[in-house]
Amino acid sequence: MNDEHWMSEAVHEARKAAKLGEVPVGAVVVHGTDEALSRAHNRKETDKDPLGHAEILALREAARRIGDWRLSECTLFVTLEPCAMCAGALVQSRIRRLVFATEDPKAGFCGSLGNLVQDARLNHRLEVCRGEMREESRQLLKSFFAALRHNT
Repeated sequence: MNDEHWMSEAVHEARKAAKLGEVPVGAVVVHGTDEALSRAHNRKETDKDPLGHAEILALREAARRIGDWRLSECTLFVTLEPCAMCAGALVQSRIRRLVFATEDPKAGFCGSLGNLVQDARLNHRLEVCRGEMREESRQLLKSFFAALRHNT
């Protein structure tokens, strides 16, 4: 299976988040190229949890499923560039590769505001690919925030 397939799974998760009134971000952790270990979407508001980002939830479940915190044979597909917290979690989990759909100029820490996941001073760096299904992910976010502004 290819990056587009897995990113479409992440977009599906993002849509679930939007239906809950959450910022529409979805994530999928894939072992190798063909086994989804976990899928998650933002649950910060639903769970009243500051760590309820899709990436964190997906990483936790993937580690639980394989029985190890090291996810070195895995790729994370996520619809929005991870923030500093999530970027740090990616480094700590030893994820091999990150694929994100759209940049986050206000909070992204995988190239926008900084690049924690490829910082040479850290003990682990990962491959980063961006832009897969960018417009679809961007539109989900744009629509969500437009509706939020309209309702306030």
